[in-house]
Amino acid sequence: MSASETAGMAGTSGTAGTAGTAGTGTDVSRADVSRAEYCVIACAEAWRGNGEVLASPMGLIPSFGARLAKRTFSPDLLMTDGEALLVGLDGETEGWLPYRRHLTMVTGGRRHVMMGASQIDRFGNQNISCIGDWARPSRQLLGVRGAPVNTLNNPVSYWIPRHSTRVFVERVDMVSGVGYDRAAAAGVTRFHRLPRVVSDLGVFDFAGPDHSMRLASLHPGVTVEQVREATGFALAVPGEVPYTREPTAEELRLIRKVIDPKGLRDREVRG
Repeated sequence: MSASETAGMAGTSGTAGTAGTAGTGTDVSRADVSRAEYCVIACAEAWRGNGEVLASPMGLIPSFGARLAKRTFSPDLLMTDGEALLVGLDGETEGWLPYRRHLTMVTGGRRHVMMGASQIDRFGNQNISCIGDWARPSRQLLGVRGAPVNTLNNPVSYWIPRHSTRVFVERVDMVSGVGYDRAAAAGVTRFHRLPRVVSDLGVFDFAGPDHSMRLASLHPGVTVEQVREATGFALAVPGEVPYTREPTAEELRLIRKVIDPKGLRDREVRG
């Protein structure tokens, strides 16, 4: 992640405990913001500076984040209904996305996906297929779906609502989404990029040694030790860890009154 991306995400290079500030508008106090709202802000930041690309958020909080980004600092984003239509902020159809055209975007880096992960390791390999040995798994999940193509041909970020050692593992049981180590080994790095992982505890990038996962910011109220205890591998942690930036009053208004007036975000992330 570039220095400008990190600055946009965290808002400060100070130690954890110093809150960042958001772009424009009146800033709000940390006590006014829920953990879920920090997660929406962190997900929105994934699309900062992306320009006119297809935003593909998978899941509730990522979709709120993408819609917030389009309404504020990334107005050129293209949003979809998840299938074949391009839609506006109100959900009204703006255009048709033929399958052949969709594939062109997918293979040219013109799409930024935010997916979930049942497991993810230090290099960003993701598993959504099965838990346990492939020959005799203890749990069958979704299957690899489009994860390999997504990760090799587009920027892919991840959203994980329950940060734990069951999800953040030393080695995934099966590779669905391709991480930095495997992409490099296969020589397929032209469009491969994993900008960030957002969890209910913080934000992570892959700026550690050899593109390993690094703690980039903590959500207010979370400590470095909490993150380490909930992570099943040695996480790269810089000497100074900023907090995830504060939303502006306008961003909070959009989240609470326009994007998610029913408060569904708080069902996914508590606190």
